[in-house]
Amino acid sequence: MRIGTGYDLHRLCEGRALILGGVKIPYEKGLLGHSDADVLTHAIIDSLLGAMGEKDIGTHFPDTDISFKNISSTLLLQKTMQIMENNGYKIVNIDSNIICEKPKLLPFMDKMKENLAPLLNIDESDISIKAKTNEGLDSTGEGEAIAAQCVCLIEKV
Repeated sequence: MRIGTGYDLHRLCEGRALILGGVKIPYEKGLLGHSDADVLTHAIIDSLLGAMGEKDIGTHFPDTDISFKNISSTLLLQKTMQIMENNGYKIVNIDSNIICEKPKLLPFMDKMKENLAPLLNIDESDISIKAKTNEGLDSTGEGEAIAAQCVCLIEKV
């Protein structure tokens, strides 16, 4: 068994959709990035890559590569799952946090799990997604950004 951690943070901006866990969240701002900037999916990808001993998401899917411009992060997750399969690993469980002041994410948590579970080849019960605030402190607390953290456990098949 191997453990990996992942973290991502993107600035909020106008004129972009807010995508978290592959789910479009109604909000007046979205996340700025080369891809769709889905911080939750990016943190999951980095945790999986780290658990396998691979290099990070930016190495595998660089923002200098035009083919990744505005790409759905769920497609990057599918590519990551192919790397896992090629290396003979499967996921045991995922535990994650999304850190933001707004919007409130509780109404979207089940949909995120429902969306991610088939991509990760695990049951929804093996995914934990929690939403936290930073109590008005730092860029996430001031509503300028959204961050995500993830820990995963994987095993050889």
